[in-house]
Amino acid sequence: MKTEIFLTSWCPYCRRAVELLRAKGHVFEIIDLEREPDRREEMNRRSGRTSVPQIFVGETHVGGYDDLAALEAAGELDALLEA
Repeated sequence: MKTEIFLTSWCPYCRRAVELLRAKGHVFEIIDLEREPDRREEMNRRSGRTSVPQIFVGETHVGGYDDLAALEAAGELDALLEA
């Protein structure tokens, strides 16, 4: 399933989200809003949020790093990534 992360290079929560997904061996697309600032509007529209990171697994909006980490702590992240 396609996973996308909207992020900026200076955001510590963005780095943590990337590290968590990489530790899982999950392949994902990084959308760097510093390099592609015009995609911020897309992120805002899809997520309803303006902060980064914003993480999508398929059409499911996971949220930010705290939401991703909560799924991992609850044992639900692997199932979502494998769906």
